Amino acid sequence: MQDLLGRSDILSSMLNFAKKILRFRALKRLYARHERALVPAMLLIGVVVDVVTFRTIEVNTAFLVLGVYAVLAGVMIALMHWYDSSKRLIEKPTGFGYLRLIAPLIVQFTFGALLSASLIFYWFSGAFTVSWPFILAIILLMGANDVFREQYLKPIVQLSVYYFILFSVLSVAFPFLFNSLSSWVFVSAGIASLVLALVYIRLLFLLRPDLLHMRPHPMIPVGVIFLVMNGLYFLNIIPPIPLSLTDAGVYHSVERTGSTYTVLAEEESLIDQILPGETIHAVPGERIYVYASIFAPVDLNTTVVHHWQRYIEGQGWVSVNRLSYNISGGRADGYRGYSYATSHSPGTWRVDVETQRGQVIGRVRFEIEEPDGPLALIEHKK
Repeated sequence: MQDLLGRSDILSSMLNFAKKILRFRALKRLYARHERALVPAMLLIGVVVDVVTFRTIEVNTAFLVLGVYAVLAGVMIALMHWYDSSKRLIEKPTGFGYLRLIAPLIVQFTFGALLSASLIFYWFSGAFTVSWPFILAIILLMGANDVFREQYLKPIVQLSVYYFILFSVLSVAFPFLFNSLSSWVFVSAGIASLVLALVYIRLLFLLRPDLLHMRPHPMIPVGVIFLVMNGLYFLNIIPPIPLSLTDAGVYHSVERTGSTYTVLAEEESLIDQILPGETIHAVPGERIYVYASIFAPVDLNTTVVHHWQRYIEGQGWVSVNRLSYNISGGRADGYRGYSYATSHSPGTWRVDVETQRGQVIGRVRFEIEEPDGPLALIEHKK
């Protein structure tokens, strides 16, 4: 009787194990069948989560969420390599087996979320005409996250993208942490990301020793990314996080009364409002004002420069004047200021709103033309 019961228990265990294997393989087939749709869907979800996150919670909490994403991505990458190197069969229905199955999807989601978070910050913190190489790099990485997802499973690619993400996120977080736009803040973020990458790669080698023979060594692309990021920063291509231009324009008059700015603008048609650039009519010697509202969400004190430039055929953009004023961050609607010029002539002009280092926060481009009659001016409150 006991033999029959023992055999029955063994048979029951075998059947349960077989059911688990069948469920696991069915889940694996389902995942493989819909992977092409799941990956971009997870990327889109990551972007949506970022937009909601930065709109509904304070910045410090948002950075905590990004930190969790970064740690989760690192853990999933390490898990995949540990699981594969220990020669476990992915068909084996263990808890680690299920986690290994969905780990690439989690990595895709966290990469997409972290890249989109960086894009959100960098997109709104600089003029695209200046910062486009860096912003384009983030957009391409987001696209490659879907199109070249098989390449993303390679260790050298994973580690390179992961380091770029670490550097990007830390270079965004450090100005908020230290309330400063100084060069040492960006350099410190780069060094911190480099140390984290070195420690992580050493730990990964312990989990998967065969990666020691990987060529090129993962620290080589990490070092290249470190140098390129610093080069872009000191060439003023990387925008000045956390400053962003929320409103700007060229006007005939700007007056401040208390906390309200009153501007006089020319009446524009619907087509003029849609087309890029502005046109202002003025005679030589008449004042032309450029107004700018800058969002600085931290307790930050810095200097803003209005760099007036004129385009001259054969010479390009020629500097005319640099006017500066101080701002103190924290105002929800942005810190407002203006500059004006009287030494101007008809032609193409632009005013770059910059930091003291020359990083472009935003740009106002306009044409100056001489008036051929009375102007219809409209008053706006800012």
